[in-house]
Amino acid sequence: MSSDGGRMTSEQAWTLGLASLASFMMALDSLVVTTALSTIRQDLTASVEALEWTVNAYNLTFAVLLLTGAALGDRFGRRRMFVAGLAVFTVASVACALAADIGVLIAARALQGAGAALVLPLSLTLISALFPPRQRGKAMGLYLGITGLATFSGPFIGGVIAEGLAWQWIFWLNLPIGLLAIMLTARRVHESLGPNNRFDLGGVALVTLGAFGVVWGLVRGNAAGWSSAEVLGALVLGVALVIAFVLWERRTPAPMLPMRFFRVRAFATANPANFCVFASLYGTLFFLAQYFQTVHGEGPLGAGLRLMPWTATLMICAPIAGRLADRYGERTFVVGGLLLQTVGMGWIALVADTDTGYPELLPALVISGVGLTMAMPAAQKSVVGAVRPQEIGQASGAFMMLRIFGGVFGVTITVAVFASTGGYASAGDFSTGFTAAMGTVAAFAFTGMLVALGMPGRRPATPSLVASAVPQRERA
Repeated sequence: MSSDGGRMTSEQAWTLGLASLASFMMALDSLVVTTALSTIRQDLTASVEALEWTVNAYNLTFAVLLLTGAALGDRFGRRRMFVAGLAVFTVASVACALAADIGVLIAARALQGAGAALVLPLSLTLISALFPPRQRGKAMGLYLGITGLATFSGPFIGGVIAEGLAWQWIFWLNLPIGLLAIMLTARRVHESLGPNNRFDLGGVALVTLGAFGVVWGLVRGNAAGWSSAEVLGALVLGVALVIAFVLWERRTPAPMLPMRFFRVRAFATANPANFCVFASLYGTLFFLAQYFQTVHGEGPLGAGLRLMPWTATLMICAPIAGRLADRYGERTFVVGGLLLQTVGMGWIALVADTDTGYPELLPALVISGVGLTMAMPAAQKSVVGAVRPQEIGQASGAFMMLRIFGGVFGVTITVAVFASTGGYASAGDFSTGFTAAMGTVAAFAFTGMLVALGMPGRRPATPSLVASAVPQRERA
């Protein structure tokens, strides 16, 4: 596993590097697309609703296929499916770059989401399966730190593209990175399988359709109306199918997501806490750049530069937070991180106005960024550490899916709050809605902090089995 002294082996280093490279590519793509939307709108003469779907199509397929991606990796080989996901994502990126109309772009973005649903949970699985518990927090911190480089540079790159370069280069950049990652993964990463020797087709169908219904209802709520037949029908059907999935998984002999995971306190509390982390994160990200452009009068590049102190914390602090979580336990960092996010966003909600200068917001942005950075690697470590090594793929898929659901939920609710209190008619209207939205993301973080208080304290470094660890973990 590791050499003496705790240093990484060559196999660990290659796996961590390639998993992080894949995550970097997808994080960069997501952020750059967000900041270049106005350029895409002008070039393809897209409506606002169509433009919204260039973002939502990706999130929709990504969210509903995450558990399926993890299950495919466990059944047919994690490296094989990781490479397949990279290939799908790369081909879809080329299709995005070549899109001549908005419909083709939306379809290609949906295909990108399908590729990402294979790559991202399996990237976490490959790392978690190869690193022992005493090294896992550090490895996840490095993984998030490299991903944070994309988060840090994404607003700047998106601003440069939006203010002069062709938006198609957002997607062309994925071609050389994707090809390099595919070739190196095939040569340097060893194959591994999960515990299931059968593919849970019934579970895949139920969770895919159920998740699709829930996500569709959340995405369409603001446009179609929360009381419309479309939205209510999608949400009711989605929830019913998710319940059916739970009942199915309790009875099938080879479940894709064993329900006994939720009897382990670390798994059952870290997942909803992380849901709140990403609800708060995505709600914040959706409005911050718009605030700087609409109220402060900045262009896309200026707004991107003002986001960089906030996004830089992920690159700088994630490796440190992950390493310290190994020593002091995950609960301290999830609770403390969400408390800092609550303080940071609450600060912005109180002081942001049409005449508020950037220096007045900067400390709150840094506090918020540090808090999110503390919480994310610790929550990941808690979830994957709650299951047996051969079941990490299943746990990773659930963790990733709930994370994306958190992001969709956060954006949807904050947009609804913004629309009910403010608007785009003037800087003053936007500022009013923005402060209400920031109060909402602070409430998400506070809720997550309360949930995280129920996480177990510091646990031994030796892995334990889910089937036998429940009493020990409950005592923690």
